[in-house]
Amino acid sequence: MGELTFVGLGLGDERGLSSLHLAALRAADRVFAEEYTAVAPDGTLARLSPVIGHPIETLDRAALESERPVLDALAAHPRVALLVVGDPFAATTHVALRLAAERAGHTWRYLPNASIVTAAPAFLGLMHYRFGRIVSVPFPSPGFSPRSPVEQVGANRSAGLHTLVLLDLRPEEGRFLSAGEALAILRSRDEEERVVGPDTPVAVVARLGRDDAAAWFGPCDRLASVDFGPPPHALVVPAELHFQEAAALERFRVAPP
Repeated sequence: MGELTFVGLGLGDERGLSSLHLAALRAADRVFAEEYTAVAPDGTLARLSPVIGHPIETLDRAALESERPVLDALAAHPRVALLVVGDPFAATTHVALRLAAERAGHTWRYLPNASIVTAAPAFLGLMHYRFGRIVSVPFPSPGFSPRSPVEQVGANRSAGLHTLVLLDLRPEEGRFLSAGEALAILRSRDEEERVVGPDTPVAVVARLGRDDAAAWFGPCDRLASVDFGPPPHALVVPAELHFQEAAALERFRVAPP
């Protein structure tokens, strides 16, 4: 039986890996990476491969969710590693793979790293324990316009909780939902403007963990005209702010036009 090591890459490039992460990757007989839940900066895997002395085999969504490539590798090799952007178990897909490995009689290790779930509140200066359920905004498509993201933001705010809003991506198509597009989608789903109206305060974070990380804060309508630069982006819709949170967010306030 083999051992599957889940290795978190963190939010930046290969420089975010510790000596423990690198040792696990070097010791593996096969190394896989998935980039459908999030994408590493350009060139990360190409630079990392010679450092660990192994080719890094990328898995798309269908291959990873089928679980077969990883389980077949575990059946043939004692040590297999899966490299995940962010933290491995922030995505339920990886928990499902862990359980599948267990059912097949394999063991696993967990090497965590930074995640957008904790990095976004930290960068903005918001209190982690004041966040409610995470919300995801999908790409719009004909006949598919769910109001559930707006409803969950509203439920969180009613409970006095901030909301982290994650944005859809389709790396195989080179498509990443931008913060501006996500704001427009939320506004279009909120016909009564009770949750995400023109004056609703919103924060945008971009490229956290990278050298050009940035954030913006202001009314929804003001942020709609801002160029946030390259992806990845995420939103935070705050509830009522603690005075310390309010002071921290002022650092990122966008000036009126």
